[in-house]
Amino acid sequence: MTDRRATRPELSTPRETAVYTHGHHESVLRSHRWRTAENSAAYLLPELRPGQRVLDVGCGPGTISADLAARVAPGGLVVAVDSAPDVLDTAKAVVDERSLDNVEFAVADVHALDFADDSFDVVHAHQVLQHVGDPVRALREMRRVCRPGGVVAVRDSDYGAFTWFPASPGLDRWRELYRRVARSNGGEPDAGRRLVSWAHEAGFTDVTASAGVWCFATPDERAWWSGMWADRTTDSGYARRAVELGHATHEEPATIADAWRAWGTQDDGWYAVLHGEILCRV
Repeated sequence: MTDRRATRPELSTPRETAVYTHGHHESVLRSHRWRTAENSAAYLLPELRPGQRVLDVGCGPGTISADLAARVAPGGLVVAVDSAPDVLDTAKAVVDERSLDNVEFAVADVHALDFADDSFDVVHAHQVLQHVGDPVRALREMRRVCRPGGVVAVRDSDYGAFTWFPASPGLDRWRELYRRVARSNGGEPDAGRRLVSWAHEAGFTDVTASAGVWCFATPDERAWWSGMWADRTTDSGYARRAVELGHATHEEPATIADAWRAWGTQDDGWYAVLHGEILCRV
């Protein structure tokens, strides 16, 4: 069996080189709080059992972490980690509101996880690898801390595969701009299609790939999705970076936000978000 300890990076020299494109503006957390294990980790749920130890990497506001904790109770534990200390306060509030007592929190860098080898039955990351400086190294770390027989589960969206109707030059420009900003920040916005390749490079040999989709088509869904992205386009970290990096004029984010709101009012509007998913057995 491969000695995974031999590839463990030094914890004192993390390589988190990417800038998190979205930031933690309210409009971003509004989106993240909508996420549940059912709508964002359905491919993982059949693997969960009471009593398991789960590491949730990049937990954000903790809604998925809380759902996972309920699934592994009684006797199980979820350790929810994020690189942003402030967002962990939001996650703790979600856990407290649900009266869960089997969730722990920590600040962590996925490139250098401060956990012993073979610490967890399940290691999960949702929308994380698209934002990190070295996704292969991150996967190696996730593999290291997962016990033999456990699973590493990763899901990432693929911006190049997003599709919508009716056509909108403003949304075309939004996607072009977002991908440029994300790559300037050191990330990979089309991560979904690359997950299998990254997993193989990280040393996984038993990889099951799948795909998941979010669809926004009802009036309420269109209003929520378009309004959220309109606000993110003008107020989030992505908006600031777009202007700072010279990818957009000061006026352009507002124009794109108007295009989002206009699309949201279309009676026949339809939007699909594609995600790549992998279950990697250790």
